[in-house]
Amino acid sequence: MRVLVWGENVHETRDERVRRIYPDGMHEHIAAALRGLVPAADVRTATLQQPEHGLAAEALGGADVLVWWSHIAADDVADEVAERVRREVLGGMGLVVLHSAHLSKPFRLLMGTSCNLRWREDEDRELIWTVDPGHPIARGVPSPISLDRHEMYGEVFDIPAPDELVFISNFSGGEVFRSGCCFRRGAGRIFYFSPGHETVGVYHHPSIQRVLANAVSWAAAPRVELVELRESTWSPSGWYEGART
Repeated sequence: MRVLVWGENVHETRDERVRRIYPDGMHEHIAAALRGLVPAADVRTATLQQPEHGLAAEALGGADVLVWWSHIAADDVADEVAERVRREVLGGMGLVVLHSAHLSKPFRLLMGTSCNLRWREDEDRELIWTVDPGHPIARGVPSPISLDRHEMYGEVFDIPAPDELVFISNFSGGEVFRSGCCFRRGAGRIFYFSPGHETVGVYHHPSIQRVLANAVSWAAAPRVELVELRESTWSPSGWYEGART
């Protein structure tokens, strides 16, 4: 399994608090955790600052799963790169979307909605409850996962109804949130997982790392060749003619 972990890599270079928690960047920390928990995986990293954001056609074509964390620079991702990611997902590349990447261009393209939510940056306690214990992403994950301090994300979360809901969270302020959502788009599988505020060491938590490892294993799927249909003639046999890849 080939995994590409993509990080915005902006907070780590600007905020000393984040740099102390993730000295090599969140993307490298997540990648290291995946290497430890999914030994058969070939895990690589890419960042916003690289040419084509590290997401050239060759890099995406060589990935079975793309893990994506972004926040303040989500709109700096080039539209053509976001569209390239969307197309790869439709063709079977898995996508794991983390925390504030709910507003990333690829996720919004694939959802077709604003993907907005309620939030409060405070020291909330978050409990992450498994609501589908039989789902592969929940395997080996305790319920609830307790985060003593985290940013609050709350409903209404403007996304389509998930194909499968694996986790929900509740917060000390009384809010609830669909924190682990599965979607299928084309031949691709998508998992959104909300924990991951940059100033809290969420990705050091063993149970969060287990969720991420399970998620990339679930999201990996065989690729298919996408076929676009021209405005072509309809043959008497009932098949389109002139299909091209």
